[in-house]
Amino acid sequence: MAVRQADVVLVGGGVMSATLGMMLRQLDPSLDIVMVERLDHVAHESTDGWNNAGTGHAGYCELNYTPQTDDGDVTIDRALQINAQFEVSLQFWSHLVEQGILPEPKSFINRTPHQSFVWGEDDVAFLKRRFEKLSAHHLFREMEYTESPEELEKWMPLVVKHRDPMQRVAATRITHGSDVDFGSLTRSMVKYLESQPNFELMLSCPVHYIDQRDNGRWKVRVKNQKTGELTKLEAGFVFLGAGGGALPLLQKSGIEEARGYGGFPVSGQWLVCGKPDIVEKHHSKVYGKAPIGAPPMSVPHLDTRIINGEPALLFGPFAGFTTRFLKQGSVFDLFGSVKPTNLKPMLSVSKSNMDLTKYLIGEVFQSHSDRVASLKNFFPDASEEDWKLQMAGQRVQIIKQVEGGGGKLEFGTEIVAAQDGTLAALLGASPGASTAANAMINVLERCFPEKLKTAEWQERMKILVPSYGQSLVDDEELLNEVRKRTLSTLKLV
Repeated sequence: MAVRQADVVLVGGGVMSATLGMMLRQLDPSLDIVMVERLDHVAHESTDGWNNAGTGHAGYCELNYTPQTDDGDVTIDRALQINAQFEVSLQFWSHLVEQGILPEPKSFINRTPHQSFVWGEDDVAFLKRRFEKLSAHHLFREMEYTESPEELEKWMPLVVKHRDPMQRVAATRITHGSDVDFGSLTRSMVKYLESQPNFELMLSCPVHYIDQRDNGRWKVRVKNQKTGELTKLEAGFVFLGAGGGALPLLQKSGIEEARGYGGFPVSGQWLVCGKPDIVEKHHSKVYGKAPIGAPPMSVPHLDTRIINGEPALLFGPFAGFTTRFLKQGSVFDLFGSVKPTNLKPMLSVSKSNMDLTKYLIGEVFQSHSDRVASLKNFFPDASEEDWKLQMAGQRVQIIKQVEGGGGKLEFGTEIVAAQDGTLAALLGASPGASTAANAMINVLERCFPEKLKTAEWQERMKILVPSYGQSLVDDEELLNEVRKRTLSTLKLV
């Protein structure tokens, strides 16, 4: 069996691994990096444009990031945090564009207004309070609010045309929002990495075995699905960025920090319209409120998307129940992830989330007419024949052990890292890809702490992300400075 020595092994060819690989390449060009991907090309699972939400989650329009409290107020801390994290991604991409590492911005990011739309007295009151709190903060100062039918017709013509004039409605918008094709972005990053020395991409090579040697280095065994060749990789650092496949690999690693983690898989579907005369009339992302009991990634939205350069209009996503952890995974993924160390947390979550399970199963059995009826809340004139159903990607929500041994279902992303810093994994889903740069900086801080303290790495991090080490939530002047640059560089104004 061939043995390949490396400094870093990146498992998974998605946006997370590509981002980490790109950062490490910029910080230390001498590092020998190997990326292994189970499919025959990169960015084809959760990162692919048709599988990923693609919004460029910035908290501008996603109402689930600003939950309502029992007394009717709105909490905005998570929206502020996610917005600041997305700004980190924008800075990183801007640097790569300026250096000619990434192609023309429009190949992966396009200016698309982010709008929230609600109807009914209670939800209008909620949206107005949300606007008041968010627009008072410098991160959201450009947010606009309206209940005016004339304004709404300009903002979202398809949404308000032929709507009941007696129904009270309201909307907010940020005009410098974006649509991000994370598949194209990732493929461009990997293409650049492949052109550099000390980088190897191994396709059709799922990981079969992972274990840590006594000297601290990791053994990672992969098998080429096309040739049958086995390769043993040895590396000082391994990153598990394999989307839904990260949890089983983390469990195989045997690190203590993996104990108690489980996964709750959720599938998704879109209604898609490609008719040019309809698509060209809607240029924005319009988000509403999720149905009661729905998971956060199922917040309904009428969504302008540009995927591989082609515009389309999507509505959804419609969630569903599945036992697969990857779109091209196995129906046994969920059962195989149940271990003695996470059995109690997983049983606890399944017992306390029966409403969610029933909701997901109900979504699976919806008819096309049922889905179009949901669409008509956002597009009253929608016709069934103009929309087709398309499968989205898989999401594996985190089940995390809590004090007492029970479990909690977490909606978000989380880094799990070995105490010695030699292995890290990214678990979870939304906001996911949009905050990839911030998440991978977290990995660097936890797994390369000594190198990050050096003057050389500090200086290079400041070049990659000028706001590094500072708070965009607290520093208005810094935000204005970096946002002016990123909006201009990425052509979002």
